[in-house]
Amino acid sequence: MDLKTKYLGIELKNPIVPSASPLSAHVDTVKEMEANGASAVIMYSLFEEQILQEAEALDAYLMQGANSFAEALSYFPEPDTFENKDAEEYLNQVSKLKAAVDIPVIGSLNGVSAGGWMDYAQKIEQAGADALELNIYYIPTDPAKTATDIENMYVEDLKTVKSKVKIPVAVKLSPYFSAFANMAKKLDDAGADGLVLFNRFYQPDIDLEELEVKADLELSRPYDLRLPLRWIAILHPIIKASLAASSGIHGAEDVLKAVMAGSDITQLASALIQKGSGHIKTILQDMERWMEEHEYESIEQMKGSMCHQTVAEPAAYERANYMKVLQSLR
Repeated sequence: MDLKTKYLGIELKNPIVPSASPLSAHVDTVKEMEANGASAVIMYSLFEEQILQEAEALDAYLMQGANSFAEALSYFPEPDTFENKDAEEYLNQVSKLKAAVDIPVIGSLNGVSAGGWMDYAQKIEQAGADALELNIYYIPTDPAKTATDIENMYVEDLKTVKSKVKIPVAVKLSPYFSAFANMAKKLDDAGADGLVLFNRFYQPDIDLEELEVKADLELSRPYDLRLPLRWIAILHPIIKASLAASSGIHGAEDVLKAVMAGSDITQLASALIQKGSGHIKTILQDMERWMEEHEYESIEQMKGSMCHQTVAEPAAYERANYMKVLQSLR
């Protein structure tokens, strides 16, 4: 079976790509994933807060006693000449992975505001990354900000990063836009090389005994694929950017569904955390078995075959699906 696919202009041997997670923090783990068939790997994210907080702490330290010994400040280099510890470790890890594996290594930069932290896009490129995933994670709680303000911020973040690097840039999005297809088209027109659907917003919980808000990590389930599946099917015919399905990829059936909807790759982490890197080989074997049974010769042959434009009933991806589900309950 020909499992090759193309993502961000890069030819990959199959659509299985481990997504941004702690798994990429260890060279040996990434080598294992490569040995089991992973076609690329997304690095864990470098966060805007990590960069800014350390820079601010260093700046505050250097400025202590500045009023008493102002002339001494001329002997200190500017704070931005110091390499941030977290960022330095991140860039070193990119370089280590590039030296250790043959598959593409894709960096991940997580933030939201414009500013100097975006300079790290260029540093990630210089460290050897083959591409960059811009992981925008923003909760718009300010009632003064309009939907247009938020959308423009995403587009400007993308343009800023694209102006700094030559490698392909994908944008990882949340589904919480009032007109998602329009937002995807704006990013496509602004030069996004790929869109990753979707970023999972981890929801907080409340501890009734301690009376405090607590962070709680829930791994994805196969059902979580339903949302990206719908939007990939809708977007596949109308945008030029590559599409990646993220959330709910646990087995061969999930990968095949995503590809048929129009996805170029599928990103997974929860399944690998639960079952280990050997699960990649199992997924690939199951995919080949299914494709042989159903007489498919390649991934490209099935890509987009079940998208919004090609299915017999396109409305099934829209409101009609909602109506059918409710009627089935009667």
